[in-house]
Amino acid sequence: MGKMIRSIRRHYFSGLLLCIVLGFALPSGSQAAISLHNSNLSVSVSAKDGSYEIRTLKGPVLAARVGAEVNHRWLRSSDYPRHEEAMSSFQDALGAGQQATVTFTGMDSEPDLVCVLRIYNQLPYGTVEVKVVNRTSKAVSVQEIRVVDATGKPRIRLDGPEGLDRIMLESYSEDPPIKIGGLDQAPGGVYFGVQDGLVYNLASKESLLLAALTSKRFLTVLHLKVAKLPMSSSAIDLFTVDSAGTTQAVLQRDQIAPAQRVELSLPVEPGKELDSEWLMFAAGPDYHAQLEAYGAAVRRLHHARVRSRPPMGWWSWTAFYGGVNEGEVLTNAKWLARHLKLLGYNYFHIDEGYDYARGEYTTTNVPQFPDGMRNVGYKITHLGLTLGVWTAPFEVSSRAWVYEHHKDWLVHDARGKPIWIGGHIDHLYVLDTTNPGAEAYLRKTYRILTRKWGVRYIKLDFMDSTAIEGYYYRLRTTALEAQRLGLQIIRQAVGDGVLLDKDGSPMLNPVGLVDEGRISVDTSHSFEASKHAVPNIAVRYYMNRNFYISDPDAFNVSTEVQIQQPGQKMQPPLTLEEAQVQIVLAAVAGGMYEIGDDLPTLAADPQRLALVRNRDLLRMVELRRAAIPVDLMTFHFADQLPSVFFLREDNRQAMLAVFNWTEHSRARSFQLSGLSLPPGHPYEAYDALNQDRPVATEGGRIVLQALPRHSVRLIKIIDTSVPAAAPTVSASVPESAQVGEAVKLQAVADASGVPALTCHWEFGDGTVAEGCEVTHTYTMAGVYNVKLAVEGVDGIPAEKSFSLAVRGPLKTASDVLQNRRYVEPGSK
Repeated sequence: MGKMIRSIRRHYFSGLLLCIVLGFALPSGSQAAISLHNSNLSVSVSAKDGSYEIRTLKGPVLAARVGAEVNHRWLRSSDYPRHEEAMSSFQDALGAGQQATVTFTGMDSEPDLVCVLRIYNQLPYGTVEVKVVNRTSKAVSVQEIRVVDATGKPRIRLDGPEGLDRIMLESYSEDPPIKIGGLDQAPGGVYFGVQDGLVYNLASKESLLLAALTSKRFLTVLHLKVAKLPMSSSAIDLFTVDSAGTTQAVLQRDQIAPAQRVELSLPVEPGKELDSEWLMFAAGPDYHAQLEAYGAAVRRLHHARVRSRPPMGWWSWTAFYGGVNEGEVLTNAKWLARHLKLLGYNYFHIDEGYDYARGEYTTTNVPQFPDGMRNVGYKITHLGLTLGVWTAPFEVSSRAWVYEHHKDWLVHDARGKPIWIGGHIDHLYVLDTTNPGAEAYLRKTYRILTRKWGVRYIKLDFMDSTAIEGYYYRLRTTALEAQRLGLQIIRQAVGDGVLLDKDGSPMLNPVGLVDEGRISVDTSHSFEASKHAVPNIAVRYYMNRNFYISDPDAFNVSTEVQIQQPGQKMQPPLTLEEAQVQIVLAAVAGGMYEIGDDLPTLAADPQRLALVRNRDLLRMVELRRAAIPVDLMTFHFADQLPSVFFLREDNRQAMLAVFNWTEHSRARSFQLSGLSLPPGHPYEAYDALNQDRPVATEGGRIVLQALPRHSVRLIKIIDTSVPAAAPTVSASVPESAQVGEAVKLQAVADASGVPALTCHWEFGDGTVAEGCEVTHTYTMAGVYNVKLAVEGVDGIPAEKSFSLAVRGPLKTASDVLQNRRYVEPGSK
């Protein structure tokens, strides 16, 4: 015990000295019992009440207490008569650092609260976690755990007038659009969000990011309530972050009858504990760096699946919606294969309409697909296209086989009735992924899609509507636990080679199980759809290749008129400028790139077909990077939305996209040094959407005169002091191989040089392959000249050749004693 006390004292006094050196002050009005530090942040614990305070070099940012709703009554850390502090070092999957543990205790018949604060030594952030520890003799039930309950005035301090704070709170799924606005623009006086929130002050340029790092069982829910002050000013009246159930978030967009709503309530037995989700905190003058550090942390913690190339191709929904039929599909498949496949558009995605009912996807809808999807799929893959289909994996229609025969496989309410989540002609319910029968049904469904139909890309839709709290077969399962279990079942069923696309779900929960993720609302043949999509694409730029490959939804560029759907107004055709907006917005996302038009209509307008073939846009996608939304939190009031995206492709070339979302023409100018380009260098600029027409760059500035309403300019900026170059590539090619042996070949581009876009291999035996990691088997002995061509951003390929000696005879006899049965991935 004496050794521990001496250790705490040593850490405390050394921390106090560091506070003085770095200019940190102790929490106002109280002495700090413990203080943790790195070069960016400090977090200190008040000796008086155990609350914590986050500070930057400029001063305090956030002071907060913690709490929990236990047995339907809120317990706050400030209610406890005693608290105890301890300090230690830690090491986790992100790195090493210092940790403070504060235990709130001394309330009879109530569990303790434990707050764990961490600061990483080499990372610009820390984390906070809260535990409910039941040291009583009776079980308790926990409804929510409060990780942040902001105290003090103002609630958030960013070294600038509070009235100039801008707020961005992440939405429950990709729909509805994220609101970015000032305190006076809070909908109904409240900002509600999940997962993460960013507060930025326009005057000080300081920001605070709070973001969930885990999604084990709870949804991280943020509330920011605004109070109106005299003289028409506003202030943050309440700011909380909770680990909670999904019900409140689901009800933001879907309706569940009050009698069928189930409140999350998790039991904690005596001697047991329940943890909140990990919440990351970061603060300082660079909100882009904070978001990118958050994305990198998620990638590392959850082993994100981000190595595949962005799928490019065609999508049926905005071309034909649910009325799509077999003939329309095959016509578009033939057109895609003939006109666009060689440019990389080789995915062919059939959305809803092929299926008999939601929840029954292996039964084809005969009136629209009379020959069945297996036959249609074979015709599509015969054209050299990769087949994809839409599913809503956890939705079950009242017409589906599961509902007709196994209502016990559905999530139930307290009365034992399946919970109705919507639909009027087709009533919709939720598949219980914890039920063994439902699990087997899921596995069978996705094996048929992939093993029999040849599907290699699957969209997983409406997982937001089905992530509901309810009564599951496996007791005490939360909505997010059930969703993740279902995704694990699907991943095991399809194997690693099939791409899964999360569409309609919380952003964090599917990471590590899916390859792509929808980040924006649905598109359509309208400019308004682009305006609705841009805040989500901008806010979530950091998710690309950190959470998954971003899916910004399909773009529409043809003159096809919006098909009228229930509740929609007929829209006029997209102008050429509006078509450019849609395709550039998809390109800046850096991820999936899908055409949402009836393809034969493109041939009627060469200018629009040229957009689909535009090489600069294709290179942006092949680069696999999201463009940075330069004005994400700083866009001008007149612009209404983030309008400027910048993509540094390499040291020589960059792309600048400037949108005009308004109803009036807008003039814009940009200092090149303000875009992080080296000052004093000679630059040339070209209009990438207009035959590379020169754009003036005078005095290190680009001036764009009178951007028309509903338009975009895509400017290619070239630093002429940097010569065009090929990528620097190292390749792994064996010198020898055996006949019949699968040989692995790999090309890797130097990350500090010109980025590689595509790799093309010629194996010397008349066969070729695309991709930077390939395998090949030679069927005859000989010495082969293997050629590699790697295309770079600057348009100059790196070319290499290798000599590979193949030896040995071709094996033609089998040894039956060595035969083994093939076992499909995920089978038991």
